[in-house]
Amino acid sequence: MSLGPLMVDVAGTQLSAEDRDVLTHPLVGSVILFTRNFVEPAQLQALVAAIQSLRSPALLVAVDHEGGRVQRFRRGFSALPPLRRIGHVFDADAAEGLAMARALGWLMAAELLVCGLDFSFAPCVDLDYGLSEAIGDRAFHARATVVAQLAVAYVHGMRDAGMAATAKHFPGHGAVVADSHLTLPVDRRELVDLDQDLLPYQRLIANALPSVMVAHVLFPAVDALPASFSRRWIDGVLRQELQFGGLVVADDLSMHAAAAMGDLLLRAERALAAGCDVIPICNDRPGVESVLDRLKAEIEPASQLRLIRMRGRRQHRFENLDASAEWKSAREWLARSLAPPELKFNSRGADAGGT
Repeated sequence: MSLGPLMVDVAGTQLSAEDRDVLTHPLVGSVILFTRNFVEPAQLQALVAAIQSLRSPALLVAVDHEGGRVQRFRRGFSALPPLRRIGHVFDADAAEGLAMARALGWLMAAELLVCGLDFSFAPCVDLDYGLSEAIGDRAFHARATVVAQLAVAYVHGMRDAGMAATAKHFPGHGAVVADSHLTLPVDRRELVDLDQDLLPYQRLIANALPSVMVAHVLFPAVDALPASFSRRWIDGVLRQELQFGGLVVADDLSMHAAAAMGDLLLRAERALAAGCDVIPICNDRPGVESVLDRLKAEIEPASQLRLIRMRGRRQHRFENLDASAEWKSAREWLARSLAPPELKFNSRGADAGGT
C-alpha cells in the first residue's frame, strides 16, 4: 500500500477501532500526535508501534516538539527552552550559540526517535519582528543571518541524531500580528521586501533541507491565494527560484486561516493542486472522514519518495539513551541554556553592558 497525502491525528493514548479504520485508508500516509496522546514514554512507544504496525510501508509519525511553549511531551523528556534562548546565547558568544543549537537539535530529535517517532516539525525559522504573538519566542532571532546560522546548526544536530528537519513557516509568519490559528494573516509586502524572511530557507536548502511547512498567510502583492494554497509560492518561489527538492507540508487545514478556501474537501484539493505533498487535518475527525470519502487524489510517486525520506533513523534504544556520551553532552548544553546569562565586566569591575 502507498502512503497517501493526508496527515491525521488519533483520539487518545491508545488506538480505537475508529482510529484503525481511518489509519488504514490509502489516502492517509502520516500521523501527528498531540499532548492528549501522551502519558509517559513507555506508553508513547506502544502507541507509535501500534500505528506503525498497521501498514506496510509503515505510516510516518510526527509531532510539534520545538521546546518552550510548543513541546507536546513533557514527563520523561528533557524540558527544552524556546529557540529564542539560543539566540540570546548567540548574542553573547556566537560560537557557544551555534554549539548549543546543534546540541539541542540533537537532544530534541534523539529523545523522540527512541520512542519511535519519525520527525518533529522543527525548527521555526520565522524572524522575530516583535509583532506576532503566535511566533514570539519560538523564533531564534530578529536578524535573518543569525536565524540562518542557528537554524543550520540545529538542523545538523537533528541530522546527527537521525531525524529529518522541517523548517517553518514558509515564506514567513513573523511580520504579521494575526495568528493563523484564529484568522487569516495578511502581509502586504512585495516579494522583493521578503528577502530577509527567505534567507534562512536559502541557507537551509543549500544544506539539503528535507522538508518545509507552508504557512496560511496571504501576501496579496505576490499572489491572491494564501501561501499554503499558492502555486506561485510553492512551485514558483520555493521549487523553482529557491531550488527546493524536499517535502512540502501545508499547515493544518483545519485552522481558521484556511477557512476562506472553502470546506475541508476544497482546502485539501487546492493545497494538493498548489504542490503540497502532505496535508494535515487535525482535531476534526468528522472532517477527516468526509475528506477520505470524497477526495479523488492521485498518489504521486515523487511525493511518496519525499515522504519516505522523512523516516527516522534511530541510533539509540530508549533504555540506553541516557548512558550515551552524546546525550550527556547535550544535557550539559541544556543546563547551560537554562542558566541565567553571565554578566561581563570591564577591567574596573563595572558591568560592561550598555544602558
